[in-house]
Amino acid sequence: MEVEVKFRVNLGEIQPRIEAIADFDHEEVQEDLYFSVPLPALLRIRRIVNRDESILGYKLIKDSRNEEFEEIEVAVEDFEKTKEILKRLGFKEDVWVKKHRYVYKLGNVTFELNRVEGLGDFLDIEVISDDPEKAKEEIWKIAEMLGLGEEDVEPRLYQELIQERSKEKGK
Repeated sequence: MEVEVKFRVNLGEIQPRIEAIADFDHEEVQEDLYFSVPLPALLRIRRIVNRDESILGYKLIKDSRNEEFEEIEVAVEDFEKTKEILKRLGFKEDVWVKKHRYVYKLGNVTFELNRVEGLGDFLDIEVISDDPEKAKEEIWKIAEMLGLGEEDVEPRLYQELIQERSKEKGK
């Protein structure tokens, strides 16, 4: 199970703190297209622009704070053709989430530092574990080391934040 806590951060302030404790792994420019499916399911195609990769992903949210997920991902050869197949199957395009991601590793912990277009900066601290409570303890221990607290948590999904922003602009 994927366990992650998302924090709203300032990239310039948090990046040096992460680099002091974790190793840089890689950088990605991502374009995620989410399709309209009923929550708690998520269906997306991710294009990793700078690596010329595409991934079809399905997530099932397992808790009310969007911290525990069952996830299935598969590499796909062609983003556009995969999108067309999903549309022909009746799935409707919902939201695009575009982000620049810096990935760091510390043992079994992954740090995903994201600058999300139109939303700002976020840090996902992630652990893959069969024991969600133990994983959350580990995440919170590291979050405290980075100076992050409960007040920094962003429990909403990126697509929810983008939908809220679109509604506000429409008013």
